[in-house]
Amino acid sequence: MDSPTLSDFDLYLFGEGRHWHIYNVLGAHPCRQQGTEGVRFAVWAPNAKSVSVVGDFNGWAPDQHLMTPHDSTGVWSLFVPGVAAGNFYKFAIVTRSGREILKTDPYGQQFELRPSTAAIVVQRGTFNWGDGEWLTRRSRWSWSEAPVSVYEVHAASWQHHGAGRWLSYRELAAQLIPYVLEMGFTHIELLPVTEHPLDESWGYQTTGYYAPTSRFGNPDDFRYFVDQCHQNGIGVILDWVPGHFPEDEYALARFDGTALYEHEDPRRGQHKEWGTLIYNYSRHEVRNFLIGSALFWLDTFHLDGLRVDAVASMLYLNYSREDGEWLPNVHGGHENLEAIDFLRTLNQVCQSRFPGILMVAEESTSWPQVTRPPEVGGLGFNLKWNMGWMHDTLDYLHQDPVYRQFHHDKLTFGLLYAFSENFMLPLSHDEVVHGKASLLHKMPGDDWQQRANLRLLFAFQYTYPGSKLLFMGGEFGQRREWSESRELDWELLQYPEHAGIRTLVRDLNGLYRRERSLHRRDYQRDGFEWIDCHDIPQSVVSFLRRDGDDVTVVVINFTPVPRYGYRIGLPQGGHWVEVLNSDSEYYGGSNVGNPLGLDASADSWMGRPFSVDLTLPPLAAIVLRPAP
Repeated sequence: MDSPTLSDFDLYLFGEGRHWHIYNVLGAHPCRQQGTEGVRFAVWAPNAKSVSVVGDFNGWAPDQHLMTPHDSTGVWSLFVPGVAAGNFYKFAIVTRSGREILKTDPYGQQFELRPSTAAIVVQRGTFNWGDGEWLTRRSRWSWSEAPVSVYEVHAASWQHHGAGRWLSYRELAAQLIPYVLEMGFTHIELLPVTEHPLDESWGYQTTGYYAPTSRFGNPDDFRYFVDQCHQNGIGVILDWVPGHFPEDEYALARFDGTALYEHEDPRRGQHKEWGTLIYNYSRHEVRNFLIGSALFWLDTFHLDGLRVDAVASMLYLNYSREDGEWLPNVHGGHENLEAIDFLRTLNQVCQSRFPGILMVAEESTSWPQVTRPPEVGGLGFNLKWNMGWMHDTLDYLHQDPVYRQFHHDKLTFGLLYAFSENFMLPLSHDEVVHGKASLLHKMPGDDWQQRANLRLLFAFQYTYPGSKLLFMGGEFGQRREWSESRELDWELLQYPEHAGIRTLVRDLNGLYRRERSLHRRDYQRDGFEWIDCHDIPQSVVSFLRRDGDDVTVVVINFTPVPRYGYRIGLPQGGHWVEVLNSDSEYYGGSNVGNPLGLDASADSWMGRPFSVDLTLPPLAAIVLRPAP
């Protein structure tokens, strides 16, 4: 059966910015026309004088396969017989000034390994998926009442395969999935594996918005990785970068000789500090390109969500700019109205077409209603990174314990806004690079105190309201800063103190997933109550997490001084057991605590009808629950 040519309806929807399967139209697609096998090429270049397809099938000669324009749509297309999956190609564009430029395909679905930049024709639809049960469950998943614990991974540096070689997608599946299962994380979040030219960018300077990077294999290899994750009950989230793109001449920058995807005026179109260009969200075709990319990953790779990078840089016209370096919107404000509309449409379309996915915003300001529906004025994300919690907590723990009493508000302030959004608590890659030190070495004190503080941080994160994210290496106390050029320091696990940290994170994941009071009300105010947040002199806080009658109590001592006979109020009587103690010897601690449990007395305290006297271990958190 012959493949249809580009239809007027396809081109109309694209011009409207509403062709949600544009990845089946533009780019390179093997097909048959009038009984002849070949490839249909199509590209948007409205300001070009002419466009041709060049590749290894025609000696890269620009005069061999001239493309045909489609009226005023700006789309050029051509069917080339004899070309097939595996052929390399680019577009040779003659600009209005007569200059010839060579561009790779914006809709390319596979590329050569860098530094080469040609696109590769791909035959889709050959992969045999085995995750149908997962996708069915996901479509009915109530994420807001479920545990969400994310392991953030940079594929090129998690582990290496001897002699510093990267793991392939299939090797990553074989090694990473068992590890994540053992550790109890619910999701893997990948730093961008969208194709990119520079290793040092970690993937955040994307040139191939429709292609997994060839560094680790081909597109079906990546599908295998996702499929294996799903068959083992693990979700996969991709870091996705719609806020900016690199200035590399072979890619999107001045694609047809003009500022096509970006703004012409650098006050709108350039991020000077990043050396990148900003998308022109007012252009329907640009919006369609980006939303099509998001849908492509969710559709053809079965991904379970997207973490949208640098949302703040999209929302504010004056982001990282001085006066005179930016242009206001039509109302004179600094809000990027077109970007706001784009984000709302992105979230509506993605979530309506793929129920159960997670759209996560990395948004670092106090922009309101990031995770509220567009119909009430929100941006429509499911989750937002809680950068305030992360910065305040790390800043507090960086203080020597003797001075923490003077910074107590950094522990408590976050609860004033903790339920204004659906928050994810990130301890991400950004916090362990560029001289910021590893999580372990952010902590004060000697080696023992640093490890105790790190265990304390993880216990605080896992019991605080919000979903969780931890960057690789933190879970076992990586000592060196992370570098994209080397694997993690796995040899540290031969030392019990580092193995103990990893055991704690595993047990925290288990506790978080097992106890419904620790996750069912993560985004609801009635899921959290302070027991006491006012013990500033001793730097102790206590709170409870609640889901109806299911209650968990958390008490944290942020000093190295053990506290004996420390009384707290409780909501009910009976016997209480210590279900987790970050000072346990199993985790490398000093084993101070309440191993036999405690009987609450009917003595009211702190406004609660019952109370109990505890032993608080040094630099540690204890988690209590009523005995079964």
